[in-house]
Amino acid sequence: MAEDLTIIQTTDKALQYQSLIPQIEALITGEDDLIANLANISAALKEQFNWFWVGFYMLKNDELVLGPFQGPVACSRIAKGKGVCGAAWEQAKTLIVADVDEFPGHIACSSLSKSEIVVPLFHNGEVAGVLDVDSEHLAHFDETDKTFLEQLVKLINLA
Repeated sequence: MAEDLTIIQTTDKALQYQSLIPQIEALITGEDDLIANLANISAALKEQFNWFWVGFYMLKNDELVLGPFQGPVACSRIAKGKGVCGAAWEQAKTLIVADVDEFPGHIACSSLSKSEIVVPLFHNGEVAGVLDVDSEHLAHFDETDKTFLEQLVKLINLA
């Protein structure tokens, strides 16, 4: 299969997700390597939405460790409960932060990041990692992003 995406130009986020998610599903179907799939998902999301930073942190030895991503260099390790990623892991739920400077304990990997959404990845009912997305714009993420990104992470085979 040719690894190519059709990026649609519209301001309708739901339409962007509805176009992209089936393409991502086709891209990762049949590929058993988790790192390859996380890398392609990060790239596809970055290409469609042009977010400041998009990537994964995976749980290893009781901390989140940086995985595949697209964007500037990032924090390598995050403790449970620390920053938005650590809080999403601790609470086992998606967190949307309109202004990261207002989030208690925010980890500022980049001062350019202004808002963030973090979506947990579950394996056997436990958090196994998170999808982390940052924007350089305030209040960039909403329930549309939450709905579709939660749908997307369910496609990832963490077995």
